[in-house]
Amino acid sequence: MIDHRYCQLMTHYNQWMNHKLYALCAELSDADRKHDRGAFFKSIHGTLNHLLYGDRAWMSRFTGIPLTGTRVAQELYTDFAELWHERNLTDRAMIEWADNLSDAWLAQPFEYTSNIDRKARVLPTWVLVTHLFNHQTHHRGQLTTLLSQLGYDPGVTDIPWLPNLYDD
Repeated sequence: MIDHRYCQLMTHYNQWMNHKLYALCAELSDADRKHDRGAFFKSIHGTLNHLLYGDRAWMSRFTGIPLTGTRVAQELYTDFAELWHERNLTDRAMIEWADNLSDAWLAQPFEYTSNIDRKARVLPTWVLVTHLFNHQTHHRGQLTTLLSQLGYDPGVTDIPWLPNLYDD
């Protein structure tokens, strides 16, 4: 089972990686970001939108704050600057959430309804939180591939290179 420290680490890693990838994406034209490149969510922009949607959907469940008016493949923000701004807000909210987690909460069962098949499920909370972070990493991996194909190097993406990882 994971603990609250894992969640804190992963929210900081998420923020770091999102900042790196958005900074690279800002160098692309809007047309290049939105060009269908055959990814799960077609484009770089579509993948960035999906990542934000996924994080917000899971955080809505975990915090009890309703998420309204969105679907899995919906474009949340057409404008890249607005998307980046909202990404930053969500990343900060996720860090604050992780800073207030308890191991007892992670250990309890969690019931949710899937936005994909509308079925209710009950799983250990820690499994669903692990999925949140795994989902982020999966789609950021797609982004790094798409950016690499365009000649943009995201640099080192491994957790040990996370700035200030062990500073106290």
